[in-house]
Amino acid sequence: MERYLPTHRMRDLLADNSLLLPALSRFGISLGFGDSTVGDVCSTHSVDCHTFLAVANFISGKPFDPIAISPRTLMGYLKNAHTYFLDYVLPNIRRRLLEAISSGTQTDVTLVILKFYDEYVGEVRRHMEYENTHVFTYVESLLEGRQAPSGFSIARFKNNHHPIAAKLKEIKEILICHFTADSARVDMLNSLLFDIVICERDLIAHCRVEDSLFIPAIEALENQAASAPAPATGDTAPAASTGLDANGDILLTPRERDIIAAIARGLSNKEIADSLFLSVHTVATHRRNICAKLNIHSASGMTIFAILHGLISMEEGQKLIHN
Repeated sequence: MERYLPTHRMRDLLADNSLLLPALSRFGISLGFGDSTVGDVCSTHSVDCHTFLAVANFISGKPFDPIAISPRTLMGYLKNAHTYFLDYVLPNIRRRLLEAISSGTQTDVTLVILKFYDEYVGEVRRHMEYENTHVFTYVESLLEGRQAPSGFSIARFKNNHHPIAAKLKEIKEILICHFTADSARVDMLNSLLFDIVICERDLIAHCRVEDSLFIPAIEALENQAASAPAPATGDTAPAASTGLDANGDILLTPRERDIIAAIARGLSNKEIADSLFLSVHTVATHRRNICAKLNIHSASGMTIFAILHGLISMEEGQKLIHN
């Protein structure tokens, strides 16, 4: 097929490219669809057909249409892929790796290879958890019309997004070129290497989907949000926000941070107002908004928050708590 279409049978897509099989589960599509078309299968599973076809065509090296991609559907696909890699594929490879390379005569080598693999998995986990926590949270805020984390944009993710399959390729090369398996484990090692090859290809395709489909879709979403009229505000008092900053922490203004530190030090609203040259009413409004943002309503809770976020020193905080 030159290009997958909604009228093609889903089974024909898999016959054309069996590597599309993991994509089905990431879209929440179960097997057993018989001769149903792509359009019918997507409709049955409430999946945006344009997005599914864009991913399927892209992974298969066929022409794809990026215009009608649903950011929410594609984000769900990427989230499910992260779960698939972190909770299933990579742990399963480690179990098989340990079994395949274990040897009484190469114990030190086995430990070094396992350490190298564990460090690689740690890198992949940090990479994907950053996307889950920061990037996808940012996209959710755009989709729901909420205030986005200050200073964050998809360009920031784009400029720091790097492939994550390189070290897996190194492990494969080490096992192929430099590791001598016990004769009883040769077939086991070969089977493991095949799984590593498939995982490597899958990870490469995953990153390419993020670069070529997801990032452009979110850039378009940002442009829409930027051109949308700002909501009318009838009150100039500071409003509560549930946004996150670039580190994934609750987004606080400099004024709110000053007030939290003052609360932690035990100052009253009037004392805070006098020290910051504000009205008591403004301080009270800030306190309500801060409590709503942090879901912290006690002075001792504010003190602990202030310590953890460096708003007051540990020594000062301990004295305040004990007093």
